Amino acid sequence: MQVKQAKTEYKLVSPKKIGEESFEYSHHITERVLLIARYIIDYKATVRATAFQFSISKSTVHKDVTERLPNINPALAREVKKILQKNKEERHIRGGLATRKKYLSIK
Repeated sequence: MQVKQAKTEYKLVSPKKIGEESFEYSHHITERVLLIARYIIDYKATVRATAFQFSISKSTVHKDVTERLPNINPALAREVKKILQKNKEERHIRGGLATRKKYLSIK
C-alpha cells in the first residue's frame, strides 16, 4: 500500500526593502518585535526570560531584537541593546548565585 504524502508549501516572508534603510515585515512579526522590546525594557528581562514569557525560542527573541528591531524602531533598539549588554555583563554573577543557592538547599 502506498501512502501519498501531502505537499505543503511554506511561504517564507522576507522583509521587503523600502528605500535605503527601512524594511517591511508582516504585521504579526512587527507587533511581536515591538512587544518583545517593550517587555525587555519594562522588566529589564533577559533573552531567556523573554522567550519563556512569549513561548518562543531564545534564538527568535535574539533575532527579533538584534536584526528586526533596528529596522523597525532604531531608538527602541538602542534601549534594548543597553539592557541586553548589562545582562550579558552580569550573567556570570547570576550563575554563581544560582550555584550557591543550589548547594545551600542541599544541606
